[in-house]
Amino acid sequence: MCGRYASFRQAQELADAFDVAEIADDANDVHPSFNVAPTDQVRVILERAEAGAGRQMHAARWGLVPAFADDPKIGVRMINARIETVAEKNAFAKSLRTRRCILPADGYYEWRKNADGSKTPHFIHRADAAPLAFAGLYSFWRDPSKSESDPSRWLLSTTILTQPARSQLTDIHDREPVVLRRAAVAGWLDPTVTTPEEALAVIAPERPKLQFHRVGPQVGNVRVDSPALIEPVD
Repeated sequence: MCGRYASFRQAQELADAFDVAEIADDANDVHPSFNVAPTDQVRVILERAEAGAGRQMHAARWGLVPAFADDPKIGVRMINARIETVAEKNAFAKSLRTRRCILPADGYYEWRKNADGSKTPHFIHRADAAPLAFAGLYSFWRDPSKSESDPSRWLLSTTILTQPARSQLTDIHDREPVVLRRAAVAGWLDPTVTTPEEALAVIAPERPKLQFHRVGPQVGNVRVDSPALIEPVD
């Protein structure tokens, strides 16, 4: 799974990297972080057919809240969507068809389980230091307790797709986030693609070259946010 990541670049730098035409005000308000955790506000990049303005960057809460949910707290359990079942799950199926996004990141953390039961955190990132593009989904949830005139009545939330770990990453964990190659981003975001088969077909088996190193245990504390979190330790 992907339960913690780093995204410390400024909004404009990410917009330049992913050809974003419009940065929403709320996306500029998201603070760069070396320790992004579930329910945090994160940046998502998407394209909406009705908008007609190209790619947009918005802020979304990490943990998808389906439109039919009674309580937004359900999102805590939906930070990830398994690629093997995403098309079948009611919580994700509609978003897979019409509400796909990417979550830009500088890397993510995963914990290797040791023989003695302890866990060792590692930081995984692109070998060329370029930002990662996690394949994600998003949803809008209407808060029934708020009036039509309240601009905060809509909650935008998101989830990250995961798949079985491959190659050297299997030494750390059995799952990994779906990291899109740059050439696959346009197809994943394309709002004219509206079937699960078409959407999932753009995810190539290849991914950008990744590398990883061991980091300190402080990343396990969500209150710690520092560049030191991604520094290698012996």
